[in-house]
Amino acid sequence: MAFVSTYVSKLRKWPILLALLFSPLIFWYAATPRVAVYYAKDGKGELRYIWNTQHRIDKGGMLPGEATADLGHIFPNEHFFMEFNWRSREGRDHCISIAPKWPKTKIYLDSNGDIDSGSGSGTDVDRLKRCTIDDAKP
Repeated sequence: MAFVSTYVSKLRKWPILLALLFSPLIFWYAATPRVAVYYAKDGKGELRYIWNTQHRIDKGGMLPGEATADLGHIFPNEHFFMEFNWRSREGRDHCISIAPKWPKTKIYLDSNGDIDSGSGSGTDVDRLKRCTIDDAKP
């Protein structure tokens, strides 16, 4: 009987040990600011994009009604940058520099692929500025 009680007491320690083991990962995941870009459902075609977050490059495409996202840094220094470039087949090039805020920065694109900055659009315009690396306008 002593063996069983020792075994049960060891089993009770596992959840605590697992929580301690995974707590830094959970903190890192929860504390990292995110930036999401949403493309209008009535968009005029696919948008091709490039995320450039501190020289970490991600390329892809978005169809109307889709979204894309990237992660910022928990503790950004003065050299941190995050830029989002996009374009449609017929449209012009766009580029914005983003200062992510916690927990999430939201950017909405209208049907033409332009930033929807109208009142009530939901775009965090105060976190956006013109790109410093690319000369394309937002």
